[in-house]
Amino acid sequence: MQSGQSRSSEPGQKKNRIIMMVLLAILLMSVSMFVVERKESSIIVVRFPSGVELETEVADTPEKQLFGLAFREELPPNGGMLYIFEENGLHRVRTKEYRFPIDILWVDESHHVVHMLEHVEPCAKDPCPSYGPPPEAARYVIQAESGFLKKSGAMRNDELKYSLRM
Repeated sequence: MQSGQSRSSEPGQKKNRIIMMVLLAILLMSVSMFVVERKESSIIVVRFPSGVELETEVADTPEKQLFGLAFREELPPNGGMLYIFEENGLHRVRTKEYRFPIDILWVDESHHVVHMLEHVEPCAKDPCPSYGPPPEAARYVIQAESGFLKKSGAMRNDELKYSLRM
């Protein structure tokens, strides 16, 4: 009688093992998505009329668009962040949890500077101020380390050139 019971429970145990293996595989795949480092971001080089170039990391993920330069201790030399919005608009930005002051440029669809702010301080505690909106609609926002605007000689209405670094 006992041998009959063990045979009838074998299909149930086999089914449970299969379910456990599938769940384990799903768990491992989801963990690997967080542990494995994402590919390097796209870099767009922004050239100013003065010839100065800024290598911008494109905010191309929801996380980068939400956090931007937050929690970073520094930027690489001549480095920055480029936000590309789906539509022209009066976009605002914040510096919540930034570790250093930044310069901000708002740029329209035709790549002309429409607004600039220099030496925008980081914000560690809420409520953090919003910067902007620009006086005219913008499609792009560029953030660089404080002092970059002076170094580049950027001015309102300057046309910027963009090139993708491969």
